Amino acid sequence: MDLNSDLGESFGRWVLGDDEAMLGLVTSANVACGFHAGDPSTLRRTTAQAAGRGVAVGAQVGYPDLMGFGRRFVDVEPGALADYVVYQLGALDGMCRVAGTAVRYVKPHGALYNTVVHHEAQARAVAAAVRDYDPGLPVLGLPGSALLRAAEDAGLRAVPEFFVDRGYTREATLVPRSEPGALLHDADAATERVLRMVADGVVRAVDGSDVRVRAESVCVHGDSPGAVAMATAIRDGLVGAGVPLRSFVAA
Repeated sequence: MDLNSDLGESFGRWVLGDDEAMLGLVTSANVACGFHAGDPSTLRRTTAQAAGRGVAVGAQVGYPDLMGFGRRFVDVEPGALADYVVYQLGALDGMCRVAGTAVRYVKPHGALYNTVVHHEAQARAVAAAVRDYDPGLPVLGLPGSALLRAAEDAGLRAVPEFFVDRGYTREATLVPRSEPGALLHDADAATERVLRMVADGVVRAVDGSDVRVRAESVCVHGDSPGAVAMATAIRDGLVGAGVPLRSFVAA
């Protein structure tokens, strides 16, 4: 199983999360590309640290929304959105190149991630941008999403993921952050939930129902309070259960 986290999200003197500690725990790093978060120095430092630890780097692309941390929907036409994605891929890939690595996959961030679960046009735009930049890059997204369907249609590898610290609806989508049950903070409960997903392919939704979930990667948000402790518990739980930890792509 792959363990991923959103990193490289600090900006100037504003520090978010403990990237160095998280890079000692995860197997894949979803690194911001400067649109929703991250400045050039942060991105260069994060990619260099990831390369040094053998952690696969993914481009976490988002809407151009630094003030809103990429968590606000942007009604952008598909052609422009594809341009945004290519631009971000090129920027992060440049940082990776000087660090001796490369962007290995793509994952949307925040509002864009949630939008392309259902928004067919934006999903196709993201997939087309990835295909045009490098058709060998996998796309990480929510199981059953429009994004993963669009990725497969574009000839890309579609990789489903599971969120250890987010609540799920009975439709197997993420509970909006504005609603009760959206965020999970108990590391032990989260670990039990991940192990159940791995063993049985199900997760308990906020309404108490069990929903089917299949994933090749599990995500711990690096900006959450207690993220390092959460990632440590998840990693220890998977290893203790005999689940090998490795990235779904070569670092």
